[in-house]
Amino acid sequence: MKYFAGIDIGSTAIKIVLVDENERIEAHQVSATGSHFHRNTVEALGRLIEQTGFSRGDIAYITSTGYGRKLFKEADESVSEITANGAGAGAGRVSGEVRTIINIGGQDSKVILLDRDGHIKNFVMNDKCAAGTGRFLEMTARNLGMEVEDLGALHHKAQAPLTINSTCTVFAESEIISQLAHGHNREEIIAGVHYSIARRIVRLAKRVGIEDTVFFDGGPALNAGMVSALEDELMRKVVVPELPQLTTARGAALLARSAWIGTGEQVNV
Repeated sequence: MKYFAGIDIGSTAIKIVLVDENERIEAHQVSATGSHFHRNTVEALGRLIEQTGFSRGDIAYITSTGYGRKLFKEADESVSEITANGAGAGAGRVSGEVRTIINIGGQDSKVILLDRDGHIKNFVMNDKCAAGTGRFLEMTARNLGMEVEDLGALHHKAQAPLTINSTCTVFAESEIISQLAHGHNREEIIAGVHYSIARRIVRLAKRVGIEDTVFFDGGPALNAGMVSALEDELMRKVVVPELPQLTTARGAALLARSAWIGTGEQVNV
């Protein structure tokens, strides 16, 4: 049995997925990117291989994607995160035909429109402003003295979300600090931040069109408050996969398997 690795090297996290010849996920891992992209990726892959009990020779093909994909020279090929995200979402085994993908990453956000055959029809990306990304959530958590993973639990405790007017993360940080000083509670601020991000994403999505089923992935998709705010702004349900942070890495792994088949190797199915 051969295995195929998809490595999504993002600005904040390295996501690795191993799939087998039958496209089943055999192992996965998420670790911090840090400042040494290449070294940390090599070490993360080595740890995952060791944990599975595989040898390096069992990995037939590696496809890298994400922000730092070209820095990982050990990959057999690299693909854009748009391509990998589309491939991963299409394999998500969700109810309904995925047509729109919303991905919120650490430093950018993307909306991808798929045709009925699962091919990328159009996409739009925001990588110029952190106010619609995971960085905004991290900043919020830091200023509220809590972990980013705890934001979602407080969202629904807000009586009403505060309006976050600032269009820049730097100014939004000052606004949040000011709101705390004026006695507003954390729940109101958190809900306001979630809705602020959701409104930005919806404006982005309208540039390419929004078609059902809407698939939401990336680390912030683990945040129940972010999901709720996005659904309210879209005025429709969104589908969140079981492992939303790994969608793009899974897509890269599936593309690695396809590339390996294309070399003429036989796959046992």
